[in-house]
Amino acid sequence: MAITKRTKANEQIAAKFSGPQPMPEAIKALKSFKGPKFDQSIEACVHLGIDPRQADQQLRGSIAMPHGVGRSARVICFCQEDKVADAKAAGAVEAGGTDLVEKIMGGWLDFDVAVASPDMMRVVSKLGRTLGPKGLMPSPKAGTVTPDVLTAVKEYGAGKLEYRNDDGGNIHCIIGKMSFPDNHLIDNLQFFLDLINKIRPAASKGHYLKKLVVSGTMTPGIQVAV
Repeated sequence: MAITKRTKANEQIAAKFSGPQPMPEAIKALKSFKGPKFDQSIEACVHLGIDPRQADQQLRGSIAMPHGVGRSARVICFCQEDKVADAKAAGAVEAGGTDLVEKIMGGWLDFDVAVASPDMMRVVSKLGRTLGPKGLMPSPKAGTVTPDVLTAVKEYGAGKLEYRNDDGGNIHCIIGKMSFPDNHLIDNLQFFLDLINKIRPAASKGHYLKKLVVSGTMTPGIQVAV
């Protein structure tokens, strides 16, 4: 019953914001919804004028929000032996080379992100069938294969996110928590939009940024004017 009442109340609030809203008003609208007791994540979903079937229009990468996203991640690091201690000091829950590969092949998967230096990919490639289907395989496009693994460990540990378009040409990205100050959410959302515009594929013609919607974990969506 409580959920039904909350849903009806939120539908009434959403009806007041039927059209695209300026960014500050969209964030305020989200915070006006009746929500659960936990601190909801806020997600931005942008619909793009791209053809996901074309390789040169597929978008994938990583983003570190100016104000974080309110969560951390368990990061492992594939690196040479002389960097293992530094990687762990940077926040990696585990670091290593062949020994770490064998540990994962043995069934250990207690991590959220895997980063690797380029020279380690020959060893890490053995984990393709294990990590690939789970979206955990290090990738240059996602920024998880990099010479600067220590910075990558710190950034992903602090909430750096990977993004990629889906089959409908949409990109979803967490921009923070409902408890964040409005100006922090606005900064993060604008940073995300600036990135989206920056990575526009040259092959994409016509209207590129078609629609932007923000929503909480358990709220209706609010369209943002772009």
